[in-house]
Amino acid sequence: MDVIPVIDLLGAQVVHARRGERDRYRPIDSSLIAGAVPEDIVGALLALHPFRACYVADLDAIRGSGDHRTAVAALQARWPEVAFWVDAGLATPGDCRRWLDAGIGHLVIGSESQTGTATLEAAMAMAGADRVALSLDIRQGRALGPAVLHERADLWPARVIAMTLDRVGSGEGPDLERIAALAALRPGLRVWAAGGVRDAADLAALAAHGADAVLVASALHDRRLDAAALGGVPLGRIPTGPAAAGG
Repeated sequence: MDVIPVIDLLGAQVVHARRGERDRYRPIDSSLIAGAVPEDIVGALLALHPFRACYVADLDAIRGSGDHRTAVAALQARWPEVAFWVDAGLATPGDCRRWLDAGIGHLVIGSESQTGTATLEAAMAMAGADRVALSLDIRQGRALGPAVLHERADLWPARVIAMTLDRVGSGEGPDLERIAALAALRPGLRVWAAGGVRDAADLAALAAHGADAVLVASALHDRRLDAAALGGVPLGRIPTGPAAAGG
């Protein structure tokens, strides 16, 4: 199973995401490095472990108050071997095109930002189905966005993210039942877990329940997942680098 570090961007800083309560996010306090500058945080994460993918949540874009396209493009240019998967509230095909034109080749379509299936279909057509992930967002047990995105597994790209917002930064453990249920819906589906990971035991439990990858932030920054714990994690299945991004 792959471990993918997460950086949440708000106001040009990396913030600590907790339970999806975005108005309460504050700059991250990481044991890996001082400050909350995106480039410094990514550098510190890559010094911890040679991650081959990074998940970027552009919270300003998701909230409709600007975006970090230039900053993320700079990260991609500095680390071309890393696949930066961007969740930026992509709600229209035009949104997807703007990020692709900026040099970002891996797109996350969040269900909470959708009104139908058109943007997901356009993203897969433009970027390729293997470079698109659908985030199936839930909060307090309620599916966010169109029901069709949560119910029609035949419409999904190769990867879906089980985004349980209540558990993000909570330390409550991952939603194992949801992971297993999604993994059982379609043969070969790659399910990424998001929210609640505490330690190496949670990684083992997620792998046993069918997770293909897991998104992690807090447990990396407070060293509950350290270099030793990450050393045995295989990193071979996520598309990376310019070739994977189509460039």
